[in-house]
Amino acid sequence: MPSPSEPGATPRHTAPSEHKVRTLDPRSLRGLAHPLRMRLFRALRESGPATASQLAVRLDESSGATSYHLRQLAAYGFVEDAPEHGKGRERWWRATSQGIRLEPDRLNLADPVQRGAVDVLMHEVADNHTEELSTWLGTRHEWPTAWQEAYDLSDYSYRLTPAQAVELRERAGELLESFRAYEAQNADAEDAAPYRVHLHGFPRDTSPRHPDSTEEPS
Repeated sequence: MPSPSEPGATPRHTAPSEHKVRTLDPRSLRGLAHPLRMRLFRALRESGPATASQLAVRLDESSGATSYHLRQLAAYGFVEDAPEHGKGRERWWRATSQGIRLEPDRLNLADPVQRGAVDVLMHEVADNHTEELSTWLGTRHEWPTAWQEAYDLSDYSYRLTPAQAVELRERAGELLESFRAYEAQNADAEDAAPYRVHLHGFPRDTSPRHPDSTEEPS
């Protein structure tokens, strides 16, 4: 795809990764395709360096579990020590990149192990998107009016070939990436906030009797 591409918000304290996006290969895919590891990786990307204990509280997990899976993430190169934050015996971790990219042509999806890892990864990303959107819908009344008018919840339908779908995805990605130019100038803007964009695109079967069909059966 390169999806799921999950860059996330770029906090000011993530200089080591410089919004680096890592393309997964079979080995790194296996290392990341675990729900808790993906949540840990996401938390470090979005909120900056933390200890296993801090992440355990944030994610409602045991510190033993977060410590173990952080070490696994480190073994596969997704996180690293952040010694400048450490005090005494505390071990701080930071993400080594600000996103991941999955490109199926680099994988052997006929291999059930790799296919299973891709399924775990994609469903975790989708679950996270659902959670983020639900959180916004449930709390939007707490935001200033300007932000309540600045969200989008839209869908579009086309009839495209696979090549045209790839073109749409890539052109949309180019437009979204162009908005990174605003991040530096908005670093100290009081009315700026992390703004999350989800981009989903997929084919559907709308033939009669299919669950997605909007036609009434005859």
